[in-house]
Amino acid sequence: MRLSTYLIFNGDCKAAFQFYARCLDGNIVAMHTYAEAPEECVQETPPEHRDKIMHARLEIDGQWLMGSDITPQCPAPYEAIKGAHITLNIDTPEDAERIFQALADNGTVQMPLEETFWAKRFAMLTDKYGVPWMINCEKEV
Repeated sequence: MRLSTYLIFNGDCKAAFQFYARCLDGNIVAMHTYAEAPEECVQETPPEHRDKIMHARLEIDGQWLMGSDITPQCPAPYEAIKGAHITLNIDTPEDAERIFQALADNGTVQMPLEETFWAKRFAMLTDKYGVPWMINCEKEV
């Protein structure tokens, strides 16, 4: 079994996944647009949405982060993530610093990267794509 996170974007999935690949040293292994879907699906998709991402998968150390742009057929309007964070458990303070700086670029920091009673480094931020993150580099027990 594998537990993965699937993010929904409001039209900027491609840019977000390219950003995450750089920040997290990941590899985009899938990036499919709505135009690449079977013809019956493409016909139902408005032309202005066909270049949007239907499915993306980023591999990071054998783990997956997946996502897509919201479909125009979705009955509910797009809403940003609420009540959850993607947590990155990072091995070294240096990597925590590097990743924090990358994800925080043009984002909003809720808690700056600092030492806590449980972690060598911990931070909370929302990146420029509206995705909330926790950076956690735990102390040895």
